[in-house]
Formats: sequence, structure tokens, C-alpha cells
Amino acid sequence: MKWARKLTAFSGSQKGSKGIVALWVLAALLLGWLAPSASDYATSINESGLPEDSVSLKADEKINEHFPDDEGIPALLVFNKKGEFTEDNFAIIDQISKKLTEAELEGVKEVVQFHLMPPEAKASFLSENNSTLILPVSLKENLERSTINDNIKKIGQLAKKELKGQEEVKLAITGPAGIVADMIGIFARADIVLLLGTVGLIFILLILIYRSPLLALVPLLGAGLVYEVVNKSIGIFGSAGMEIETQSTSIMSILLFAALTDYSLFIVARFKEELKKVENKYTAMKRAMEEVTEPILFSGGTVLAAMLVLFAAIYEPYRNFAPVFSIALVLILLGGLTLLPALYVLFGRKAFWPSLPKVDHQALAKSAIWSRLGNMVVKNPVKSGVFVLIPLVAIALNTVNITYSFNLIKSFPDDIQSRQGYEILEKNFSPGELAPTTLIVESDSEIGKEELQALRSELLDIDGVEQVNPDFDGVEHVNPDFALHTDSYFSKDKNAAKLEIVFAGNPYDQKTFDQLNEIRIQGGELKQGAGLEGANFYYAGETAKQAEVREVNDRDTWVVVLLTTVVIMVLLGMQTKSLIAPIYMMATIILSYFTALGAGFFIFDQFFGYSEISYRIPLYTFIFLVALGVDYNIMLISRIKEEARNHPIKEAISLGISHTGGVISSAGVILAATFAVLITQPIMELFMFGFTVAIGVLIDTFLIRTILVPAIMVKLGKYSLWPQKVK
Repeated sequence: MKWARKLTAFSGSQKGSKGIVALWVLAALLLGWLAPSASDYATSINESGLPEDSVSLKADEKINEHFPDDEGIPALLVFNKKGEFTEDNFAIIDQISKKLTEAELEGVKEVVQFHLMPPEAKASFLSENNSTLILPVSLKENLERSTINDNIKKIGQLAKKELKGQEEVKLAITGPAGIVADMIGIFARADIVLLLGTVGLIFILLILIYRSPLLALVPLLGAGLVYEVVNKSIGIFGSAGMEIETQSTSIMSILLFAALTDYSLFIVARFKEELKKVENKYTAMKRAMEEVTEPILFSGGTVLAAMLVLFAAIYEPYRNFAPVFSIALVLILLGGLTLLPALYVLFGRKAFWPSLPKVDHQALAKSAIWSRLGNMVVKNPVKSGVFVLIPLVAIALNTVNITYSFNLIKSFPDDIQSRQGYEILEKNFSPGELAPTTLIVESDSEIGKEELQALRSELLDIDGVEQVNPDFDGVEHVNPDFALHTDSYFSKDKNAAKLEIVFAGNPYDQKTFDQLNEIRIQGGELKQGAGLEGANFYYAGETAKQAEVREVNDRDTWVVVLLTTVVIMVLLGMQTKSLIAPIYMMATIILSYFTALGAGFFIFDQFFGYSEISYRIPLYTFIFLVALGVDYNIMLISRIKEEARNHPIKEAISLGISHTGGVISSAGVILAATFAVLITQPIMELFMFGFTVAIGVLIDTFLIRTILVPAIMVKLGKYSLWPQKVK
């Protein structure tokens, strides 16, 4: 801690403050000029996110090994009309298929030769109600995101050109390639809106809190410099090969401005107190930082520790957050301990204009509202605590009703074409046909059609399986222009074969995951019944991947939650020098987390009509809400400890609430508001995450930190900070 106090003392000194500001400005200018931006290397799609040794990725490798022609990134051109498709409509689709084939676009691997098919084969691409037709196009593997986007645009332009005069037929491009293209467009405009919205909202709130333009501008000036350094530093790591997910950069910008604004509030509150005691602004800042350096250091340290815990995750989207946020938090913390005190001390009393603090050696004025609240909690700790605890627990119990979605595309806005195309398919085709599961059968000997037909029969007897393709007993040979042969379901050496399993339910539903897992469990019986005892089965496709994502997510959630809880409790113990305080502090933080989840889901379900939330929301919310909630714990306990040096514990608690209530409530409102800015984002996952964290922060600020924790401390009395001795 001595090094931190020396650093902040230097930052707030007459010579050091100017040098610190100059260093940050120089770093921002140089990095802004020389380094790439984090967004230059941010990716919108993280493939499956599964570890390399996962069974579903192993199945993909088997497909590439035995069926190399199946490689590619699918794009599905979905044609839809209110009535039934006519001969004229088919003629237009023929023309589109022909034009796409002749165009030989650089990124396109293969276009289904629809224009060469006989009527019987064409019918297989049409829905039963004859209103929707799919034209598959395959893009080449390992294309850059920008190349995928360019190809989707060209395909769409070419198709729409041919559709002129056929206004009744609508086109939407979906599938993995269509999703990538839409994600690029979504985030291209979303990050700018997010950043401007965050800055504007913080400025308005700071004006309302301080009623001083300079006090509102200084933290934003500091945050702007730190943001440039953080953004470009992450960009440098990105250029060196570090993976950066777009959502992590979006949330990082929110965290940066929120954290630095919180640190500013804590510094300003204490700086103002000291300016009323001494005339010299450098002395006042030195005294202020002596008291707030430790809380800021531990506040930032706990958030950093929580992010580092994410390295223990094996799901890539979670682990990807760790390096991005670790880099950001080190620089955010450095900015909070150096740049902010330097800026404030340079402005001095002028920063508080038009209400300049003057030296007043009388007792510091305390907030009447927070003084009354502090006295009420101290006098009636049981009533106060129970009044808060019962409704919070009741709301938290709603978490048992939460259902989770594993369908990324459902997180897209309604007007995005890849979602529109998906929903058209969902409406007009059997749900399972949207993403069939591929079963790869691999053997040391040649596999015959009889064995596969027997396996098909075995699979059709399993609950939830609607179709298994192909039906080797029902093969129809077509004309020479377009031959559909079942030989395409066998590898060249006949030692591997594949079947397409179509489930009755949606391929992204958890019930379908359970049905696939049941097929896996019955693998031995299936092999025996089909005469394939020596064969190996591999399952590929979206259902197989998402079923495994569910398992990995469950594992990561438990591991990260437990490790984060332990790490933060250790840090709280170090900061409070107590064995008891970390227990009730962490317990109340976890309560606010579950209450936020329960309240959030109730609102999503009852007011927005969302019956499911993303499976990633619980872990994301836990990491940020718990880590950030610790900040207010630390600020409150630090002030109570300070007051306990000269006052009995009950009076120290009352004084602690009185002195920090205004600051913590202001910081909480700003933090909640900045995360609430995420509701402007077009991705539903970010909307739900921001909304839930905002609710949690407000609960933590106005109920947990200011009532429940003090009530617990009053009841524990002298044992509240045990083994530290208090009066």
C-alpha cells in the first residue's frame, strides 16, 4: 500500500500533477496516431466457442476428413410470398440460380444447381404450404468477416435484380454467412451510439449532482484520455493475435466510464472535505488521497481479480473477456490513482465553481437525509434489516423460474434480414429441418447401405426423432442433368457414412438437446441393432454444438462463481483486516445478484414478453454486479473503520452512512445509468445484461449498502470487524 500512497501523493503534488497529465496526454496522442483500434480486430462471431477437444468439433473434423466437399459457410436465400409459388416464380429462381453460378463470385464455393433440377427435386426445397423456397449457397471456408459481408451483399443485389417485377416474392438471406454479415452491420453503428450515449448521460448526471460544469467535465476529460490509451493498447494486443470479441469492447467502454466516474466521485467528495480544513489545495489532495487510495485500489483490484478468474473458463466467449478487461482495468485503475487526482488538483477550488469551498474549521456539515437514515438503522437494526431482506429474498426466488435460450439469432433485432429469414423458415418448415444433426459413422471396414438403413430404423424409434435422411429403401433415380445418388452419403473408401437426423422440436431447444444426449447414451444399443458394433459415432450440427455449450456453460458458471467468491472474500479480508466482515459483505452482494436476476426476468417476461433469457446472462451479470458491488462495500466499510478510530462502533456506522450515503448513491445512479445505456444496443443479450446489472446496482446502492449491511454491523456490534478491536 505504501507504493500506492506514494504514487497518489506524487500525482496530487505541485510538480507531479503537471507531469502526470502531460504523460497521459502524450500517451493518448502517440497511441492514437501509431496504434490500431481495438475495433479493428474485434470479431462479431466466435464460432462455437467450445474447446478444441470437444466432441462436436471432433465431429466437424470427421466431416472435413471424410466429406471434404461438405466444407463451406452456408448462406440460405429464403424466398417467401403470401400465396403459393407459381411456374413464373420458379422460373425467376432458376434464373437467380443460373446467374449466381455464372457470376463465379470470389468467395462463393458452390451454388445449388436449382435451374438444372427436375420438378421432383425442386419440390424438396419448397415448404409444404408452397409459400417458401430455400436456395442454399456455400461460401468458402476461413473467409475474413469483411469478405463474407461483401459476398452476401453481392448475392443479395444479384438476386433482387432478378426479382424486379416479382414484388410479391420477398428475399431474406440467413444461415451462418447471413448472420456474420448482419452482425458486422449491427455493431458498426452500435458502438458509436453506445459511446456517445454513455458520455452524454454521465455529463447530465454529473451536472445534476454537482451543479458545476467543471466538476462534470473533469472526469469525462480524464475518462476520454484513459479510453484512448485503453482502446489503442487493446488494439496492439489484437494485432499481436489476441482475440477480441465485439461485445467485450462494448461492455469495456461502459465499465471504463462508469468506474472512472465512480472514482471521481469518491475523490471529489473527500477533496472537498479537506479543502474546508486547509487552504493549500495540494495539501488537501494529499490528505484526501491518503484516505481514498486504499478503497480505490481494492475496488479496482477486486474487479480485476474477477476478470482474471475468467481465465479459468473453457468457453471461449467467457475466457475472451479476461485479457481484454484485465488490460483495461489495469489502465483504468492507474488512471484513477494518477490522472484524476492530478486533474482535480490542477483545477483546485475553481473546479467547484460556482460554489467554491472555503476553509471552515467548524464541524463538517452532514447530509440531513443520510444522517437520519444512519440514525434510523442504528436505532432499529432488526426492523430496518428485515424490511429490506424479506422482499429481496422473495424477488430472488424468482430465479428458479428462469428459462434460458441458446439461439443466438433470437437476440437479433426484428428488422435484421437473417432473423427474418430464420423466422420465415421456422414458420413454414418443420422446426428440426432448420438445422439437422449429422451423424457420422466411422468404421475400420466398409459400411453398407443395409447397415445404414438398419441404423435409420433404430433412430426413428427414438422419441423426438422425426426424420432420418436418406431413406435407402426409397431411392429414386432422376434424369442425367441432375442425379441425386445416395452414394454422396458415403466416403470414398466406404469406411465412413453419414445420416441427417431431423428432430421434431426446435434444434435450439433444451428438450432437443436432451433428446440428442439420449441418442448418445443409447449409442451401444444402436450399433448392435444395426450390426455396426465396431463403428464410432460422431454427432455434428447446431444441436450437437449447443448441447455441448450448455454443458460447458454449466461447468464454467459454477467454477467462475465459486472462484470469484473466494478471491473477492480474500481481498475483502485483506482490505478490512477482518474475518467476519467479508462473510456478510459477500452474502449481501450475492443476495443483490439473485434479486437482480429475479427482478430482471420478471420484467422481461411480464412487460416485454420475453419468456427466455440468454444462457450467458447469469455469468456476465455475476462477474460485473458482484465485482462492482464490492466497490460500495469497500467505500462504506473504509469510512466506518476510519470513524471507528474515534467513535464507538454504532456511532461510527451512523457517521459512515452520513458521510458516504450521498457519494455512494450518486455513484450507484451513474453506474446503473451507464449500464442501462446498453438497452440501446440492437443485440438482445446486451439489452438484458445492461438492464439486469442496472437493477442490481440500484438495489445494491439504496438497499444493501445503505441499510442491510449497516443493520448487520449494528447487530454484530464490536464483532462486526473481528478480530479488529472496536469500541
